[in-house]
Amino acid sequence: MQTLSEHRAFNGTQRFLQHDSAAIGLPMRFGLYLPPQPKALLVFLAGLTCTEETFAIKAGAQRLAAELGLALLTPDTSPRGANVAGEADSWDFGVGAGFYLDATREPWAKHWRMESYLLNDLLPLVQHETGLDRVGLFGHSMGGHGALTLALRHPGRFQSLSAFAPIAAPMRCPWGRKAFGGYLGEDRAAWAAHDASELMRIQRAAPYPGGILIDQGLADKFLAEQLHPEAFEAACAAAGQPLTLRRHAGYDHGYYFIASFVDDHLRHHASQLT
Repeated sequence: MQTLSEHRAFNGTQRFLQHDSAAIGLPMRFGLYLPPQPKALLVFLAGLTCTEETFAIKAGAQRLAAELGLALLTPDTSPRGANVAGEADSWDFGVGAGFYLDATREPWAKHWRMESYLLNDLLPLVQHETGLDRVGLFGHSMGGHGALTLALRHPGRFQSLSAFAPIAAPMRCPWGRKAFGGYLGEDRAAWAAHDASELMRIQRAAPYPGGILIDQGLADKFLAEQLHPEAFEAACAAAGQPLTLRRHAGYDHGYYFIASFVDDHLRHHASQLT
């Protein structure tokens, strides 16, 4: 790992690092906040247009993380520098945004392998370096989708789960259909394997008995067309999965919303991790 920068924060250290990823085949960057006495690791997956720095800079999470003993891992959202046509258009799902899955269609299949990267490259590396074996997962928007789907696809890898304004039913929304079609082709079964509501719907028992926390702003301009939290809510009810889905009047999709409620998410994870 190469340290790109290091900053003292609340008696801990916020670092930004780079390493070579075998899964991606390119250098990848990530942020890591280490509190004074780390007890567990909490991974945050960011949304479209974000980087490994966004949550660390904007969410204001380090103060409470230091008190709770939570190390914060913030991966980058997508491969960079692959020189694939359309890669730079990261506003357009399906041509550049990582979406936290392994693409199977060209030209994306070689480098767009975010699921393998997170599970097989980055997490083992950081856990080895920190010695932290208990891991929680949360995210925002596209990263909320990633948190929910990866936690459901990999039982036992994560001990706690939450999300801010996740893309909760991507098969039902334009963002998800474009990303899945671009990365996975037209096989609807492959799509369902990366849709949080579909994955929850087939659970035979609650995968997170300690509960899942989701916060959603009601002034979020993407809520009606793109996010569909009600679909995940219904799937949790059918599976017997405890879910706290909080709907907040006046809050939009951005980091002012995340900063307003991030302490609740940190405490939610700490109660299950430490």
